[in-house]
Amino acid sequence: MAGIDYDIEIKQLRATMRTVEQVLDIDAMRREIAELGEQVGAADLWDDQANATRVTGRLSLLQGQVDRFSELSERIDDLEVLVELGVEEGDADSMADAERELGRIKKSVEQLEVRTLLSGEYDAREALVTIRAGAGGVDAADFAETLMRMYTRWAERNKYPVEVFDTSYAEEAGLKSATFAIHAPYAYGTLSVEAGTHRLVRISPFDNQGRRQTSFAAVEVVPVLEQTDEIDIPDEEIRTDVYRSGGPGGQSVNTTDSAVRLTHIPTGVVVSCQNEKSQLQNKASAMVVLKAKLLARKKAEEKAHLDEMRGDVQASWGDQMRNYVLNPYQVVKDLRTSYEVGNPQAVFDGDLDGFLEAGIRWRRGADKADA
Repeated sequence: MAGIDYDIEIKQLRATMRTVEQVLDIDAMRREIAELGEQVGAADLWDDQANATRVTGRLSLLQGQVDRFSELSERIDDLEVLVELGVEEGDADSMADAERELGRIKKSVEQLEVRTLLSGEYDAREALVTIRAGAGGVDAADFAETLMRMYTRWAERNKYPVEVFDTSYAEEAGLKSATFAIHAPYAYGTLSVEAGTHRLVRISPFDNQGRRQTSFAAVEVVPVLEQTDEIDIPDEEIRTDVYRSGGPGGQSVNTTDSAVRLTHIPTGVVVSCQNEKSQLQNKASAMVVLKAKLLARKKAEEKAHLDEMRGDVQASWGDQMRNYVLNPYQVVKDLRTSYEVGNPQAVFDGDLDGFLEAGIRWRRGADKADA
């Protein structure tokens, strides 16, 4: 197509891929994959289940990253061939295909480049997300449910499995709180930039006078722990309560006292799980959530101590990090990165990549400034 210099575009894509290859150290990944492959082939691998889980999980993660890099490199090569054939034969359809593929490849390369910025200790982990309604009454509860839908839609777009651990419904509409996991490599590093207070401004559908309402919801994101993580909780530090699951619809899950609430007595951290019919399954799931939250609490305390030693009394993330305005105009704006879009419905439908990429780049810049 006229106006596109494919030689320059492809050279730029390959230059970015070389940078990504160096930062991710693809050669080292391939060497580690070979070493892990030998361990997986050992007959006694599963004699130590914790180590076997670590080895197989690490192998799967590395293989997925290398495959993604290789497939994207091949797509760039194929694009170059497609352009050459289209130019030689004067094939307008081939050039139109090339233009569309160029756009898709550029987006994929940008996403892979952002992945190189996720180098934190737990960034490669899966994510455990908790959403709580804040100030704003029924509008806040409705907003909390909208945010949960937004993140699950984002996961669906990326074909990431979502596992709901707990939902606490508000009386009139929406959710008091919800906790769910997104099972995907780097889900924590990607979604951690969503942590903070979200603010919604709109004409309230629950106000019979049609007044504008401001409501808030809090989003917490912590990493899902692996079996090899050292988080030991003595039995005497946990209080276990069982109760009947609640929710709309009168599902069979509501007929027995299967829901479980765990309270960590020293810290007061409370988690609950009611998504399974079995009390034992719910207790096991609740323990996963509790350990993840205690790890996040430990890391936050360590960071707060370091900030205090540096004299840094300002939090890295403001209480209000994003505005969703539906009236008198329509815009979603991140207050940290200034990234904004004028289509709130698309955002609520899971179109979050622009906000996530901007947040990751912003965080990397903030981390460098603090270093």
